Amino acid sequence: MTKYRLIAMDLDDTLLTDDLTVSEKTRSAMAEAIAQGAHLTIATGRMFASAKRVAAQVGLNVPIITYQGSLIRNLLDEEVLYERSVPYEKVRFLYEYTRKHNLHLQTYINDQLYSFDNGDKLAAYAKQSGIPYIVEPELDRLPEGNHTKLIIIDDPAKLDALIPVLRPLLGEGVHLTKSKANYLEFLHPEGTKGHALRFLAAHYGFPMEETIAIGDAWNDHEMIEAAGLGVAMANAIPELKNIANYVTLSNNDDGVAHVLEKFVLQA
Repeated sequence: MTKYRLIAMDLDDTLLTDDLTVSEKTRSAMAEAIAQGAHLTIATGRMFASAKRVAAQVGLNVPIITYQGSLIRNLLDEEVLYERSVPYEKVRFLYEYTRKHNLHLQTYINDQLYSFDNGDKLAAYAKQSGIPYIVEPELDRLPEGNHTKLIIIDDPAKLDALIPVLRPLLGEGVHLTKSKANYLEFLHPEGTKGHALRFLAAHYGFPMEETIAIGDAWNDHEMIEAAGLGVAMANAIPELKNIANYVTLSNNDDGVAHVLEKFVLQA
């Protein structure tokens, strides 16, 4: 049986229950896996500051994958190990397109959330992520720095119709994905959880066959395809279950703990 040494878990709707906590059973299984020498990390679309709080609560022992894979950073000294950002001309295109079409757009620079629009969409997003934000309507007035990720927030059907419109307009320099039905995210083409998982495995000298990736949404598909064992949650979208090697229990039924007990602690 394969000994899995690197396990990457999505946060929202995967490691976290619907009330945004980690159950005691899952915490215990994670602690036991770490004690046995496994390397546990999270792979989330969230910004580093938001993900770091959860990582600290559950005692993770590996640099964490944030911004869908665009940023890997140590938890303790916050050293950046891997970073990819959206080319500035693509940022300007998205800014001008969303102004013209009255769409809500936000961006991240230096682990700070900036929104070009105020209102309910921003308030709901900030509450779910638990992070502060700055509203600045003008792109040219934002501070200098790389744009790690941009998000359009809107009705799921509207976003689904927008993807085939924006993809050819943006071209090869941008990766589009959805982390939730109403979040359309724009990243560097190498800013995926799959790229990040491969980087982290190589960083530790582990073959990809010894990695596990666990997720629920389409933004997890790259790491689930890359991992030695790709796991979809019971609450995952059907498309993810179709490509996963294994489907575990839901996020409210300790699905992550089930994977660790079945494939890591029994090994």
